Amino acid sequence: MARLVVRADPLAGDDAAVSRPAAALGLVDELLERRLAAAERYFEAEADAIARLCREMAGRFAGGGRLVALAGSPVASSDARHVAVEFVHPVIVGKRALPALALEPSAVGLNVDAADIVMGFEPSPGLEAARERGCLVVAPHVELGDPFVEQEIVETLYHVLWELVHVFLDRRPDARAPDPGASAFLYPFLSGQRADDEEAVIADVRASVLMKAREVGDLRRQTIDEGRPALVAAAAATRAALEAGATVLALGNGGSATDAMDAVADLRHPPAGWPARRALDLTGDPAILTAIANDIGTEAVFSRQVIAYGRPGDVLLCFTTSGNSGNVIAALAEGRRRGLRSIAFVGYDGGQIAADGLADDVVVSRSQHIPRIQEAQATAWHVLRTLIEEP
Repeated sequence: MARLVVRADPLAGDDAAVSRPAAALGLVDELLERRLAAAERYFEAEADAIARLCREMAGRFAGGGRLVALAGSPVASSDARHVAVEFVHPVIVGKRALPALALEPSAVGLNVDAADIVMGFEPSPGLEAARERGCLVVAPHVELGDPFVEQEIVETLYHVLWELVHVFLDRRPDARAPDPGASAFLYPFLSGQRADDEEAVIADVRASVLMKAREVGDLRRQTIDEGRPALVAAAAATRAALEAGATVLALGNGGSATDAMDAVADLRHPPAGWPARRALDLTGDPAILTAIANDIGTEAVFSRQVIAYGRPGDVLLCFTTSGNSGNVIAALAEGRRRGLRSIAFVGYDGGQIAADGLADDVVVSRSQHIPRIQEAQATAWHVLRTLIEEP
């Protein structure tokens, strides 16, 4: 498979014919096209295998198995936790909660059973131990030479697995009849399909995989095209803030919390050649989060931490699919009072955050489909992270 390396040519200096903002805009286009092409190739090649894996995972879940996501490094941990929250707390009305958890590889011996599905995001002895135990091992391998593009493809993969494993669960003989209702847009191919025609279902699931990959490609393009000025401005401001000693404070809820985790990992543990940057994950300490939620309320879980940690000149980085999360809005308001620069990645129509200009830079992924929003936001963040270092 071709290796794609995200790289910008160094600028020639202040007298260069191309200004820094213009160079940044050109780099944004390059970054977008490279990841769109890579994702298209990957899902075209793997769609049939993904459909069959969904069927196999459904069999494991139906037999009492759990999904165990393994990760040891900070970068991989955000994906492991994202997998766990998506399967346990489904965002689609009517879909069952499936048992999933994120563990360190060393926990396989004590906490993993033969019926389980084990997913890994990096080489680990835990994967081999799980395989020897009889687990179904899922180890996505995407090698493109760009860890950001690789992560985005893997995130789409595990979202698609979550969405489409339900097709096979709902068609098992012991399952209740599938309700197209609120989730019909996920499975437009189900009506009229015979329950015993497994190969036909697999073919339709394969087509759905490709449809979802195209959908997120379109949303990535919209997000980057529309958000290009905000991304360039946010990157320049964040770079200046970090070079002056500021800290990025990242936050979000649920799957968006794992996006905040990923952003902090990308800053603290960057790709080779980039400096590590100061960053703090406001979702990372369960004692602090639960203390504030219990004593004050969930709306204060981030704003109280902004009061504690935020300093004038710091950067507040927010992820929210709705643009309306009360605790994110409260944190943005507190940050503005304290002189923090704010960046918000939002979905749907941008919500209150976009409508009321509650953040300095707002990037909108215009979709109502939460997995696709999160995937497009991952791309937008990775583009911003690259712009901090590259132009």
